[in-house]
Amino acid sequence: MSHAATSAHTEHNYLNHQKGIWSWLTTLDHKRIGIMYFIAIMSFFLLGGIFALLVRAELFTPGKTLFSADVYNRMMTYHGAIMVFMVIVPGIPAIFGNFVLPIMIGAKDVAFPRLNLMSWYMLMIGALITGSTLFMDRVDTGWTFYTPYSSIKTGMGVIPMVLGVFIIGFSSILTGLNFIVTTHKLRAPGITMTRIPLMVWALYSTAILQVLATPVLAITLLLLVAEKTLGVGIFDPQLGGDPVLFQHFFWFYSHPAVYIMILPAMGVISELVATFSRKVIFGYTAIAYSSLAIAGVSFLVWGHHMFVSGQSEFAGLLFSVITMLVGVPTAIKLFNWIATMYRGSVRLDAPMLFALGFMFLFTIGGLTGVYLASTGMDIHFHDTYFVVAHFHYVMVGGTLMALMGALIYWFPKVTGKMTNDTLGRISWVFIFSGFNVTFYPQFILGAMGMPRRYYDYLPTFTELNQMSTVGSWLIGTGFIVGLVAVIHGLIAGEKAGNDPWGGKTLEWTIPSPPPHENFDKTPVVTGGPYEYR
Repeated sequence: MSHAATSAHTEHNYLNHQKGIWSWLTTLDHKRIGIMYFIAIMSFFLLGGIFALLVRAELFTPGKTLFSADVYNRMMTYHGAIMVFMVIVPGIPAIFGNFVLPIMIGAKDVAFPRLNLMSWYMLMIGALITGSTLFMDRVDTGWTFYTPYSSIKTGMGVIPMVLGVFIIGFSSILTGLNFIVTTHKLRAPGITMTRIPLMVWALYSTAILQVLATPVLAITLLLLVAEKTLGVGIFDPQLGGDPVLFQHFFWFYSHPAVYIMILPAMGVISELVATFSRKVIFGYTAIAYSSLAIAGVSFLVWGHHMFVSGQSEFAGLLFSVITMLVGVPTAIKLFNWIATMYRGSVRLDAPMLFALGFMFLFTIGGLTGVYLASTGMDIHFHDTYFVVAHFHYVMVGGTLMALMGALIYWFPKVTGKMTNDTLGRISWVFIFSGFNVTFYPQFILGAMGMPRRYYDYLPTFTELNQMSTVGSWLIGTGFIVGLVAVIHGLIAGEKAGNDPWGGKTLEWTIPSPPPHENFDKTPVVTGGPYEYR
């Protein structure tokens, strides 16, 4: 092929295949849908982040600082609901899974393109309904919507809030179904299940969780709406219901949901560590099957959220032991990442810094989870800031660090341009340091007995709370710098080649940005994992 022909081919890509807003709103291209997910989820992230900063600002001093207790409870509810259901759960699968999974297995699109577009619209509709409650009756239940408070004491705004989350759940189910079928049915010749990239393994395991666990949440939320509107006694003890039943249903979904959030992040880290260590990943099979193991065990541990709910001692012991078993497949991943870096030619580009940040923060989150899995210690730490710190070290320190790493890593493939690595590193410094300044003091607050979700606190806790609030400002600065890096890359970024990082998976074999149909002809793979070329 001549240079002119190559140039013409490179310039014709998924971004300019069709023009106009309508072509985007009706697109069936998995790459464009991934971009639309990115714009939507980052908008939700901005809103949820603002609520987080406002919550921390209010907690800068004891008593009233900026808002009333009622407003504080509402801000905390929206922060949690937006971040969990609209950002962290859909984040990596919807954005990067949509963009890279089909290309990684040599496919031209996902198995059900129309279903894929429908899942984006369901996220948007659900988010719109949920967001509309900001202008309705108060919703101050927290993101867990615990009964009987949510079904009796709050206003009617909780109904559209819950229905919005219900619709968002269907978006998650459809995405998971699409990824499962795509992984099984659309792999290029030669790509067996033991040759697919670890990112695909992570997304595949996550998809199983999305399809099997999310319907339980959907049923639970519908029962909550039925109780609130029809007066049916399901969770309300005054009507013959049982509020502990809500906890069983909710956490049966919500603990697998933790791994819906974290497994895709682990897939991202596997790709980053291998690429920036200049080595084939160590223990491919162990990492791949550990993703399935984590997904399987996650269905059996929901009771560790309920050690103080009155369940039997035997049930508490059983849930405690099974919870600790999750540490085994998780440790396999961590040790194999370290082994991959050992004697590798490690490059500390911005994506690798985020990967290292993930490993450090997620390890702290995992180890503190062992404390909470122990029934005796959990009784002391339950519903304190220790739980808040643990949760954020796993979810924010894990998922959002990986999301930032993935954004910078695949940015050249998505846009054809490079981000400024210096800006990326500065962003990492602010986010990583700010995160530890924000949440590490909360472990101490929890150990000292400060309850979570409280509007006011004893003067004893003031200094640690102020330190935590200052840390939140550092985190916000870091994400602003990350946004600047993205905008600068779009406007003035250096042109990226097909493979600027030296990646080994199939997306790095095609032009940047990719053509509309990804491949001119279906690739045939003959090598082992990460030996495609």
